[in-house]
Amino acid sequence: MTAPATTIDSQYLSELLGSPTPPRVLDVRTPGEFESAHIAGAYNVPLDLLREHRDEIIKHLDEDVVLVCRSGQRATQAEETLRTAGFTNVHILDGGIAAWEAKGFAVNRGAQRWDLERQVRLVAGSIVLGSVLGSIAAPKLKWVAGAIGGGLTFAALSNTCAMGMMLAKLPYNRGAACDADTIVSQLVRG
Repeated sequence: MTAPATTIDSQYLSELLGSPTPPRVLDVRTPGEFESAHIAGAYNVPLDLLREHRDEIIKHLDEDVVLVCRSGQRATQAEETLRTAGFTNVHILDGGIAAWEAKGFAVNRGAQRWDLERQVRLVAGSIVLGSVLGSIAAPKLKWVAGAIGGGLTFAALSNTCAMGMMLAKLPYNRGAACDADTIVSQLVRG
């Protein structure tokens, strides 16, 4: 059993970032989301890459770490991944980048893209709507809508999202080069 997550709010993170020993900020969103808006000095370590290369990344983290995503869901998953590996000096930005921006704190902006959660809503909603409308001509299409509903229910209960993981791999969400070697070299230089 891992220790419970320690969340910090935007104001406290802002104070920590201005301190003599600021924490490392790891943004676990997709590279495309990161390019759209991120906290200055944050490192982009997408959740799937963090899970896959956890041990290698942890070797290069010796100070406090604050995990950031859009709202906190992916950061919570990343926190669990790190704590399971024995890395305990990890925190989650409460409310994620959405809360950070809502409090008026600055972000570095780039090309604007839809965040992953919005993309999931668009794709899932489109499939359900198309299936329901298509079921007028082909009644068995209603089962596609049911499968999507079941998948969304499972996603909520398990706090994972297979559709989101698949969408994260699309070129639209890739952005700048983001691989384990690049991330590790940035952490070493950091």
